[in-house]
Amino acid sequence: MTRGLGALTCVVVCLSGPCPSARAGDWPQILGQNRNGIAVEEPIVSRWPAEGPPVSWERPVGSGFAGVAVVGDRVLVFQRERSSELLESLDAGSGTPIWRKSSAETTFYPQVGGGDGPLCVPTVAGDVVVTYGAQGVLTAHRLDTGEILWQRATHKDFGAQEGYFGAGSSPLVAGDTVIVNVGGSRAQSGIVGFDLATGETRWTQSAEQASYSAPVLTEFSGVPAAIVITRLKCIALDPKTGGLFWQFPFGQRGPTVNGAAPLMWDGRMFVTASYGIGAACYDVGLGGFKPLWESDNLLSSQYTTPILHDGVLYGIHGRDDVPPSDLVCIDPIKQTTLWREPSFGYATLIGAGNQVIAVKTDGTIVLFACDRNAYRPLAKSRVFRSTVRALPALANGGLYLRDESTLKRFDVSAR
Repeated sequence: MTRGLGALTCVVVCLSGPCPSARAGDWPQILGQNRNGIAVEEPIVSRWPAEGPPVSWERPVGSGFAGVAVVGDRVLVFQRERSSELLESLDAGSGTPIWRKSSAETTFYPQVGGGDGPLCVPTVAGDVVVTYGAQGVLTAHRLDTGEILWQRATHKDFGAQEGYFGAGSSPLVAGDTVIVNVGGSRAQSGIVGFDLATGETRWTQSAEQASYSAPVLTEFSGVPAAIVITRLKCIALDPKTGGLFWQFPFGQRGPTVNGAAPLMWDGRMFVTASYGIGAACYDVGLGGFKPLWESDNLLSSQYTTPILHDGVLYGIHGRDDVPPSDLVCIDPIKQTTLWREPSFGYATLIGAGNQVIAVKTDGTIVLFACDRNAYRPLAKSRVFRSTVRALPALANGGLYLRDESTLKRFDVSAR
């Protein structure tokens, strides 16, 4: 990989901005409140029975790999049934439907694989739920009723390609702007900012195609910034105006994707991808970026965002479609592997306290301790017999997992 070098003038002062109106215990968007995979103030058990944690409830769902969002007593499920993409609100305690609304009609079928449903986790901002369908239909719903407030056909409006698996970059809400990695080919519309209240276009930026990585919000010395990984670049921009702060190449042409979200901490940024692209760590600020290291041997992840805990990263090195995949713990500053669990299997991750839950694509869940010295598994159970690719959610003691036909809530609360 090659990277540009900018003058570093400011430091990052937070991981990534929390979702508007989020409360402790909520999981209001992809990767949780701060888009880093960490469950905020969520004490969980340190063991569970051999058959797995108790199942509070389960219910059938339509197709798709979109994980759920959870706000208060509402669970938001984005799915496809026949030719419709649907948003459904469930009662978190019982799984009982509260409302169910058709979001958009769809004819989508992927270029690769067989999943025809939506990929993007709903984003909740106050009393609005934003969804982004596989064919690029961006929709704002009322949280209380599901009523559609506005809708944009982004692929049509901006001339975007569907991509291998359809649209898959979950929208980011920054203040009153919805930031979407559209990948449009018209008028520099790779990244587009929409008005949260009306859906009107506020700004466009970049001619880059879309990725499957979710944008994150951060601050450089108090100045808000959105970090967006596109098909071939990492871009920092002003979330209010779309103005460019800096960018550098990240990605590779050909049959590849960028799927993991960037991680921000203490003036540094970690990015990762598979397909020979590899991982990299940077010093970053408002004025630019400085590469610290680049490697394809430490933590190159196809789409799993690693978990940062006490200065070390826990993540999956490898690909879902080309085994084996290893679970690794690395020191991102010293550029060293602290331990490796070979052939662990591909998984997505959630951090809670001093523990990590790994949800493997074969339906197995593994609980392990955050320990930089050794891999210490605490519990392991096969809870699905089918493929699980939707990102998990952890909210108010409930672990929410879904395959292509069933959503389950597991009780993992330590309270």
